[in-house]
Amino acid sequence: MEEEVTKILKAIGENPSREGLLDTPKRVKKAYEFLTSGYTADINKIVNNAIFEEESRGMVLVRDIEMYSLCEHHLLPFFGKAHVGYIPNKKIIGISKIPRIVDIFARRLQVQERMTEQIGNALMEVLEPLGVAVVVKAKHLCMMMRGVEKQNSELFTSCMLGEFKTNMVTRNEFLDLIRTGST
Repeated sequence: MEEEVTKILKAIGENPSREGLLDTPKRVKKAYEFLTSGYTADINKIVNNAIFEEESRGMVLVRDIEMYSLCEHHLLPFFGKAHVGYIPNKKIIGISKIPRIVDIFARRLQVQERMTEQIGNALMEVLEPLGVAVVVKAKHLCMMMRGVEKQNSELFTSCMLGEFKTNMVTRNEFLDLIRTGST
């Protein structure tokens, strides 16, 4: 990867031997390994037996989960917040595991639409709840820095599964909760 970064630097007209760029290929390699670490993450290791028997039937919601990803079309960042809710079916998950699941899918080359679905489907699979809802709101640098150059555009995507798809009262409760004080 370092050799390829050096080629990119040359191709854009830079001198990879100048002082400020000497370690850039190494730093870029390290950055991309972190930014794409979702490919090697094991969801079962992340969940790590943090699923507990519980009779609770009330909605569980983790709101405003910061997420950072890379657009697979331009390799530019997109970033924003994910809101993830579920309705337990005799099992709950440790709440820190929900942002970790978001990170697994955000730390890949992505399109926001697919990432939103992957988060919802993964939670359905590991927890088997009555339903899962995911809404992601993000800004895409590929739209802000190039192309249409629209600075205030935000993309919203949603995934509604189980009770959130079939029960409008439940869906509306989730949407009302994520609107309350959300930025």
